[in-house]
Amino acid sequence: MNALTAVRSAWRALTANALRSVLTMLGIIIGVAAVITMIAVGTGATQRVQEQMKSLGSNVMVVVPGSLSAAGVRQAAQTRSRFTEEDAEAIALEVPEVQAVAPGSRTTAQAVAQNANWNTTIFGTSNDYLEVRDWSLASGRPFEPAEQAGSAKVAWLGQTVARELFGDEDPIDQVIRVRGVPFTVVGVLAPKGQNASGQDQDDVLIMPMSTFRNRIWNAGGNVKRIWTIHVKVREGQDMKATEEAVRELLRQRLRVPPGGDDTFGVNNLSEILQAQEEASRVMTLLLAAVAGVSLVVGGIGIMNIMLVSVTERTREIGLRMAVGARSRDILAQFLIEAVTLSLIGGAIGVALGALATWGAARLGQWQVSMTPESVLLAAGFSALVGVFFGYYPARRASRLLPIQALRHE
Repeated sequence: MNALTAVRSAWRALTANALRSVLTMLGIIIGVAAVITMIAVGTGATQRVQEQMKSLGSNVMVVVPGSLSAAGVRQAAQTRSRFTEEDAEAIALEVPEVQAVAPGSRTTAQAVAQNANWNTTIFGTSNDYLEVRDWSLASGRPFEPAEQAGSAKVAWLGQTVARELFGDEDPIDQVIRVRGVPFTVVGVLAPKGQNASGQDQDDVLIMPMSTFRNRIWNAGGNVKRIWTIHVKVREGQDMKATEEAVRELLRQRLRVPPGGDDTFGVNNLSEILQAQEEASRVMTLLLAAVAGVSLVVGGIGIMNIMLVSVTERTREIGLRMAVGARSRDILAQFLIEAVTLSLIGGAIGVALGALATWGAARLGQWQVSMTPESVLLAAGFSALVGVFFGYYPARRASRLLPIQALRHE
């Protein structure tokens, strides 16, 4: 009995009880579909976090204000800013691990251009902000030193603001008004997408820090107050050690007493997103493991139905042995039946998993990623389930004695 004959015999036996075979395959079908869908969703979530890490820039820290105390009661975080531009310059000069530093302050306001208007984030910073955030200009130029020092009325537009105010028209050298102040557009930022909290990073209008302070904030005075400090650490440097160096420098500059609480916070964005990425990977493995339970249940169903099949076909087994079939031929026949059930169920499960993945992407608006590796893993595991759970019934059939099998009622 060759392999082809065994396959044909197995196929005839399965099609003779088509409904029973389909019901037996349900566990495998559901298990494979679940594994593929869960891995696709989990991989998509991991890729989403990686994209967010790239959009934030690599090795980035953000120094934010601490809380304000009133009558002995501490208010919410980031309610008090004591930073100045000199603090940002000190970090750049005195912490050698730092590559670039950009001061920042922000507010929201209505931007008006011709007959269009758009409420957006107004952000004041320096040219170094582009380096810190790994951001580039899609068109236009950086701010000139004289513009940064002299509160020049120039601005960069994010992609969203440029689209809402000018449509398909080139914004460069166009004039927009913010709180009644006219600004000339000198640059358009490259698209950045959403950040980790789902906010559109392209919905921003950026101007020099001095312009923001004197023309939008109207701060006045000689103190160059800022709200946040963005810090980019050199590649290969220890983020933790650099964070501690920045923290110690700011404690000295802000005159925080020894043992006192920091009046500011240092957020390591890369560390936060790496933790999210690791959590996404763990969740992917857990989802795949839970889905894999369905495959095991399906394998038990295959073993159960194969044992029933052996009992029903005991006389057939005895007849085959009587006319010359060897034990290994009987073993191969029933093992092929079990594997065939698993493979057909696996193929249907792959198709169902692809459909479920497509549905999650289109209807649930989730980011998914169905990879060939996940398909091969699910299909291979389904075949392994067929071999593992089909071996015992097949071995039991192959060890029947011909005379006892022929007498079986």
